[in-house]
Amino acid sequence: MNIKSFTFNPFMENTYVLSDKTGEAVIIDPGCYGKDEEKELIDYISTEGLIVKLILNTHGHIDHVLGNSFCKRHFNVPLWIGKLDLETLKSVEAYAPNYGFQNYEAAQPDRLLETDEQIRFGESELKMMFVPGHAPGHIAFYDKSKEFIIGGDVLFEGSIGRTDLPGGDFDTLINSIHAQFFEFPNETIVYSGHGGSTTIGEEKRTNPFCAVRS
Repeated sequence: MNIKSFTFNPFMENTYVLSDKTGEAVIIDPGCYGKDEEKELIDYISTEGLIVKLILNTHGHIDHVLGNSFCKRHFNVPLWIGKLDLETLKSVEAYAPNYGFQNYEAAQPDRLLETDEQIRFGESELKMMFVPGHAPGHIAFYDKSKEFIIGGDVLFEGSIGRTDLPGGDFDTLINSIHAQFFEFPNETIVYSGHGGSTTIGEEKRTNPFCAVRS
């Protein structure tokens, strides 16, 4: 599995392109906004000779979905999001101008994911996890064979996703981290929605919000 990250838009959001040796790829949380960011994404996919099969959203907050419509149209592929975050996604159109995104273009999801679905492309498989707290329908994706999580805004290096947005809840988020993320091996890499990557073991030991106390 090859994992390429891009940092897009003023929120410094991480967009991920996952691909394997077959050349098939998925885009997770396309946050690209503006021609330069769109070109950066296209150029990478073209240079690598990738075939995009699918767009996935971990959740529907504005910074993670700004490029949904562009990617759907350019790559002619479907968009999938967790069923319980559909309303979060729909609400973006109403508030995007307030954040300066006058040209935001809403995209309709093609499938609403249920709990514990498997996402397949090429020779790869991602397990979907339901991890609410930052957003009511937040999901994440785990690759068992390569031991990594594409985690969205659940767990960060030394921090956690904010819970003061509509639908957020601190206790729910901490439970998601402990019951889901912290069940994976310590070596599991977490690719977060903002900032650098980390590991489950590091956050269990040192994260001031959710470390496991012995």
